[in-house]
Amino acid sequence: MILSSRPALDTYAGWQHYRAHRDLLVPTPPISPQQWSMVPESRRYDYNIYRELTNANLPLQDTPMHDKVGNLIRRRLSGNTRKKNDPTRAGVMISGWGNYGKTASVCSAGAVFEDQWLELHSCLNPEALPGTRDLHAPVVYVSTPVTATPKSLCMSILGFFRAPIRKSATLPELVRHVADSLHDHGVKALILDDINRLRMHRADDQDVLDLMRALMSLDVTLILTGVNIPGIGLLREAKWNKKTQQWEMPQLESTRIHGLEITQTEHRFELIELDRFRYVTPKQIQDFINHLTGIEQHLRLLNAKEGMLTGGGMPEYLMRRTAGVVGLVGRLLEDGAQEAMASGKELIDETLLDEIVLRREEPEQPPDAPAIPADPSTAGKKPPKTKLRRPRNTTFDDHGPVNATGS
Repeated sequence: MILSSRPALDTYAGWQHYRAHRDLLVPTPPISPQQWSMVPESRRYDYNIYRELTNANLPLQDTPMHDKVGNLIRRRLSGNTRKKNDPTRAGVMISGWGNYGKTASVCSAGAVFEDQWLELHSCLNPEALPGTRDLHAPVVYVSTPVTATPKSLCMSILGFFRAPIRKSATLPELVRHVADSLHDHGVKALILDDINRLRMHRADDQDVLDLMRALMSLDVTLILTGVNIPGIGLLREAKWNKKTQQWEMPQLESTRIHGLEITQTEHRFELIELDRFRYVTPKQIQDFINHLTGIEQHLRLLNAKEGMLTGGGMPEYLMRRTAGVVGLVGRLLEDGAQEAMASGKELIDETLLDEIVLRREEPEQPPDAPAIPADPSTAGKKPPKTKLRRPRNTTFDDHGPVNATGS
């Protein structure tokens, strides 16, 4: 069934379903209005359902941001899985704002690694004990619990394998159970999504961070993803440098006074900031147009024509509406395709997209993003300076006769 549901991604069955079925959707063949007129009435509904399915599942393209994440994860996993003497495996943090494609890019990179790892070992766990039939899961995907505690994180990891858990189990028992499960199932990469749910001012969340550091000594590479990771304190409060396009960590007070080293978290993780599309340099403009070209070739609208999304002023319009956020671009065009089919227009243009309300879900603009003016003609213009008036000199003012009290 093309409209059937899929299992949850944070389970073994759900992850394997995602890994096996990603990028398998074959778009419906494009047809012209003349060909559509020859389709029997009994088949038009089925074809429209297939078109809606195609338009709602835009492919994950090789954008500069996606490639940046994939290359880092590939490099880290390739190095960590070949280490023999290092007791601790370095991890990766993927940070970005809402709808920047963090989860999609990380899961795609994890699935590619698992495919390669299984092919390298003929789909067998090289560390399996003789006579055992444990599931082989090179990659585990877990969402950080909303109220994170060391126990809840352990239960989430064990829940990926649907492992039985005693309600009376103590934290040391759960940690030992997690360590055994990761080893027995041959786990090499542990993806912890929504890590921004941690807040370092809470003692439980600090204990969760300590637990994650402990898991890095189990021959497992931790991949953490979340919104604004530097801002939640995992790597200390950071500031965005516009010149270097990187997060900079201020010096710790203890480092200045006592000469201590920076935190272990900074040493053990490499932070990468997932960016949005830019529209300044020729290369950035071409990258955005290439992305629109990929979407245009995937959409199925009867009156669609070449250059529907890339010709004229459409790229500038889409950049202005979405600020270059890849998730917002996809959502706007998906909704536009649905509206084009429902209205019978079968074409996406600015007039149609103007009727679609697009809400920004990120908590605030990226730190280096200029404010988007309501009037495009005011873009780049500084607000007029208000001239401050000097106060009037009241030294020689006559305040009237002084009374007997001297007031």
